[in-house]
Amino acid sequence: MEFTNSLLLWYLENQRELPWRQTRDPYCIWLSEIMLQQTRVAQATPYYLRFLEAFPTVVDLAEATEEQVLKLWQGLGYYSRARNLHHTAKQVAFDYQGQFPTTYHELLKLKGVGTYTAAAIASIAFDEAVAVVDGNVYRVLARFFGVETDIASSAAPKEFSALANTLLDPKRPAQFNQALMEFGAMQCTPKNPQCHQCPLQWSCVAYRDQKVAELPVKTKKTKITDRYFHYLIVEDPQRKILLEKRTEKGIWHNLYQFPLIETPTPITWADLQQKIASIWPREIIKSIVEMNKTTILHKLSHQNLYIRFYKISLNKEMEAGVPRESLEDYPFPIVIYNFIKTY
Repeated sequence: MEFTNSLLLWYLENQRELPWRQTRDPYCIWLSEIMLQQTRVAQATPYYLRFLEAFPTVVDLAEATEEQVLKLWQGLGYYSRARNLHHTAKQVAFDYQGQFPTTYHELLKLKGVGTYTAAAIASIAFDEAVAVVDGNVYRVLARFFGVETDIASSAAPKEFSALANTLLDPKRPAQFNQALMEFGAMQCTPKNPQCHQCPLQWSCVAYRDQKVAELPVKTKKTKITDRYFHYLIVEDPQRKILLEKRTEKGIWHNLYQFPLIETPTPITWADLQQKIASIWPREIIKSIVEMNKTTILHKLSHQNLYIRFYKISLNKEMEAGVPRESLEDYPFPIVIYNFIKTY
């Protein structure tokens, strides 16, 4: 088909040199695909290289502790990906004797491996003729063919997958899939696509009908929740600092943080002091100092976190607590890690 041939020709001339494109090892491909979910290539690349250096094989990753994995993942966000990554590594190492499944349907049995990731590994590592469908693919196909199905709808994955599979070159599935994703990432971008220099312009419905900005259709909006975090850096005379692990489900599961007071709305300094006094008796508190005068706004995909840090110096030694110089050893949410590095 002319679409496929034009796309592959564009890819041969324009593809980026990326480290995971130099291998057919399913471990490397899987690792890169998990990291690239909701992450830009420039941000994911150094993490990919560091992971391979620390864990050259899937067995090495499986034998690591969760804290080691989370620490290395620190700053990449969406930490459930790291926990699933670790779980899947154990699954492959122990249930599959260190060998990744070689087919799309078997790959789907791995935790954290959905239809997109399974298709990517199956096609790139094992030449299985199965098309990938990610955000880039939705965008390219919706624009070129004028598909107005809402990509947030339950019908979209099946419809776009069927369309992509009709276009797939069965002799070159790896090249086709990478070409389609690369084209969406570099040429047919969400904003300001390079339509006037596009090799597919000749038959693009969106370009012809001036609907480039309207496609793909996505009507579902994510509700944004505001949360107010007040972190307490509690330090005793021995310079030990109190840490806690986020064990509840939700953001930053199993990462470390300073003791937290969370409120649904902003609170006054007087109200915060009352809350602190309900946790630590006033007689053991030497001083309370507000560390950041300006609230830190940390945006997640569905939450806005308004964060402030307070230093609480105690006049009594704590039984718990870690030496200040040991903080670097713990996996933190990146906003806390950056605060530690700064202050």
